[in-house]
Amino acid sequence: MNMLKEVNIIGKTILLIDDELHVREIVKFCLQDLAGWNVVTADSPLEGLQNAVHHTPDAIVLDISIRDLASFEFMNKLRNHPETQAIPVVFLSAKARWLDSQILRQYQVSGVILKPFNPVTLPAQVAQLLGWDFT
Repeated sequence: MNMLKEVNIIGKTILLIDDELHVREIVKFCLQDLAGWNVVTADSPLEGLQNAVHHTPDAIVLDISIRDLASFEFMNKLRNHPETQAIPVVFLSAKARWLDSQILRQYQVSGVILKPFNPVTLPAQVAQLLGWDFT
């Protein structure tokens, strides 16, 4: 008998926070249609925090460049809120190149995906960073 636990990634809920409408639409389409995940969207960190509390997603995909430092304020609030502190986060951003490993550890970030990204491979990248089996 195989003792490895399979993680069922179908039906997972992802909270996507990005202030660019077209990017939100593309990422939502990729995660829903290619991976079968439920996607809840937000166009601001404040709306994202409200959605994180209300929907308790399995993971969050966050554009860290949104509204300057607001994304880091969001991360502080997310990590300090009892209902959301354990939700894994993946950064999705063109400005993520300057992030160092200390910042990623501080905010308990699962990983970073740089823009521009390949829409076809995006779900597999997200799954890999979250430790979900995506085959």
